[in-house]
Amino acid sequence: MNKGELFLNLYYYDEERAAREQYRIKKESSAYASSARPTEYRSIEKNPSSTTDGSFHREEIRPSESVHKWDSQASSVTDFDVKATVSTRRQNDVALRHDLVTEMKYLFIKVEMARGLAIRDATGSSDPFVEVKVGNVKVETAVISQNLNPVWREVFAIAEDRFSAQFLEITVWDHDVIGKDFLGFVAFEIAEIPERRPPDSPLATQWYKLESRGSNKRAEGEIMLSVWIGTQADEAFPHARQSDSGWVPYTRSKIYLTPRLWYMRVIVHGAQGLVPTKENRFPECSARIELTGVSTQVHRTRWVTNRHLSPEWGEEMLFVVAEPFADEFLCVKVLDKMGPNKDEVLGSAKIPLLDVPRRLNYRPVDARWYDLEREKDLKEVIQDVADKMKGNSKFMSRIQLTICLEGGYHVLDESTHYSSDMRPTDKRLWKPPVAMLELGLIGASGLVPMKNRDGRSCTDAYCVAKYGPKWVRTRTVMDSMSPKWNEQYTWEVYDPCTVLTVGVFDNQHLISSTAEKVQSLKDDVVGKVRIRLSTLETDRTYSHRYPLIVLEKSGVKRKGEIELVVRLTCIRRFNIMQAYVTPLLPKLHYQRPFNVRHVEALREAAMRIVISRLARSEPPLRAEVVKYMLDVDAYKWSFRRSKANWNRISKVFSSCASLLTWFQDICGWKNPLTTVLVHFLYFILVWYPELILPTFFLYMFLIGSWQYRFRPRHPPHMDVNLSLANATNSEELDEEFDPLPTAKSPEIIRHRYDRLRALGGRIQTVIGDLATQLERFHALVNWRDPRATTIFILFCLLAAVVLYLTPFRVIAILVGVYTLRHPRFRDGMPPIPLNFFRRLPALSDVML
Repeated sequence: MNKGELFLNLYYYDEERAAREQYRIKKESSAYASSARPTEYRSIEKNPSSTTDGSFHREEIRPSESVHKWDSQASSVTDFDVKATVSTRRQNDVALRHDLVTEMKYLFIKVEMARGLAIRDATGSSDPFVEVKVGNVKVETAVISQNLNPVWREVFAIAEDRFSAQFLEITVWDHDVIGKDFLGFVAFEIAEIPERRPPDSPLATQWYKLESRGSNKRAEGEIMLSVWIGTQADEAFPHARQSDSGWVPYTRSKIYLTPRLWYMRVIVHGAQGLVPTKENRFPECSARIELTGVSTQVHRTRWVTNRHLSPEWGEEMLFVVAEPFADEFLCVKVLDKMGPNKDEVLGSAKIPLLDVPRRLNYRPVDARWYDLEREKDLKEVIQDVADKMKGNSKFMSRIQLTICLEGGYHVLDESTHYSSDMRPTDKRLWKPPVAMLELGLIGASGLVPMKNRDGRSCTDAYCVAKYGPKWVRTRTVMDSMSPKWNEQYTWEVYDPCTVLTVGVFDNQHLISSTAEKVQSLKDDVVGKVRIRLSTLETDRTYSHRYPLIVLEKSGVKRKGEIELVVRLTCIRRFNIMQAYVTPLLPKLHYQRPFNVRHVEALREAAMRIVISRLARSEPPLRAEVVKYMLDVDAYKWSFRRSKANWNRISKVFSSCASLLTWFQDICGWKNPLTTVLVHFLYFILVWYPELILPTFFLYMFLIGSWQYRFRPRHPPHMDVNLSLANATNSEELDEEFDPLPTAKSPEIIRHRYDRLRALGGRIQTVIGDLATQLERFHALVNWRDPRATTIFILFCLLAAVVLYLTPFRVIAILVGVYTLRHPRFRDGMPPIPLNFFRRLPALSDVML
């Protein structure tokens, strides 16, 4: 009897059998072509063994129905056939595999609860706790006071190198002030413990009867627990107390999200009906706009005096706000300047951010009037209450504001040189992802000791990775110079020209100390790695060891290595190519750009918000970690970085210098054959100018194709030589790490100031020389030197006549032959045009 159908997806692939099936289906389809159904129906052929006479059973299904759905009308009580289905996986879905890291086996013990425990205390109850022991590894649960049916719900994960013993013992004890009393135990043989691999469902917990042991008191009751062997990919692993993390709960792996940041635009138009505190005086007013909440931001308008007590400002202000807006308000105050550093409040208003409108583009937002309330004494409050009871409305001062949240901008909270996200704030403007980024944090090796504990050097390392709004933090591996994390994470990539940042830190908050001392401790920096995704090939796995380099006051140091595995999986290849021709930032940054003076202030405000929000998480991602990952101090003055940037510019222009040297060799006939070939090519391009651009682009194509052989085989990393980290003295490093404001002695400050003045003098000289050369171009026609201007304009007249009468090709060939003439026809003196240009006057002789 048929009682229904079971829907299954079974996959088995045999190449030979598949080829035979395709051949058989092709023959059968041709054999039954004459008996085909009408076009509105299609036939699905069943297994030939479904009928006793050897014929094929066929089921008719309408085209609007899909094969993998249930068809109650087609099913019958005599239908016992297996039906083929179609996979429901979408075409653009990316198959993500946990294959970038090495599997690490762990012994998981999940202790749920116990019941019916024996009474061991005089109070008629017990204070039970569970002790888990494997070999030399021992860990305990929390103590549940005065309870014979305790509930723990704790999970322990013991690393493979720790559970090399033969048995696992789980003992229940009664906690006493002095010692402990036995309540029962359960033992498991390690070899008999089952293994579990995701995506298997979690292992069900079971009740185990507590057994007695030796001369201890008789055990009573049962304990509910489950024991299995799994890997770090187990869903219980992030919530378990792990052996390699010291059983500390707040060292577990965590994922953090940056709050969604918005730009808030406030336009202060003016105020009306202000009531001055003193009569016969026109107040000098200013509007003070303050954003309260996680990060306090304050802006003020200019001081304005108005005889009609209705000042107008018309000033625009920008703030950075973060979701959620429940506890944030915009406080508006109109101040009256009574004297130096003495302001009096004429009225205030408190506007919740939840009431502020949002916009995606630059559509106009209506201005609103907000009532201003004054600080009142008790007598005025009683009078207001009486007026409200009588129904009398009182006139109030008010201020006109235009407030809106800008959803079409991207809030810059990190440096634009290595930003990891460029999307606008509002999700409705987001485009679909173009790739998936997979990162495997394998481990570190050769770490240097970062602190002393119990008289020995140690390091408690953890790793933090950031891309876009998603931050990941690995578990802390305690007391290991070669920690192994083997954790894998994924991100959606919306722009390939972004940067992944990975940092390694030493946890300084594992020691037991006072609350004040713990708050003053800061996690030490071990090193950082930045990987630009555009330097990675898609669908290729990169596995490398990166050195952890840190620049300190004492110089550059290498504190170990970190092993990373990175893979960029392409989702939409056309979109990932299209991203290279689209603007880097959302279009509002170009259509309605911010003032330059606002950008850095807004970036600092956004960084402060991100730092404070992540520090409020549990466990917190501490401020020093976030600052190091975001490079908050990247814009501070550094003599070393200034020299490195100058060297970068020189290196870029070195190719131009090489080209100039090559041209001088051509003009000097150093290699006569090359010079003759250049003459020949030059004559062809002059006679056929339409070949100039094709020749140029073909040459660039050949250069790029030739350089393909020398392409980098691995992502670039921190370059010590490029950064001049090895060529910097201690004085320059001490200045670079000096905080603001400085705490150095006046002698050191005077020395640094004199050095900065010397550097500024050289820059001033270069700028002056550049201005002199530019002014000489103006001197050609401004008659400052009448003889030079006369010579120039007469030459221009003669050149115009000659060029008008002579074909351009002839002129070009003559100029080229003159430029490439043989050295025996050169006298080694500067050319006439250069001599004439150097004699032109500039304004440098009239400067003080």
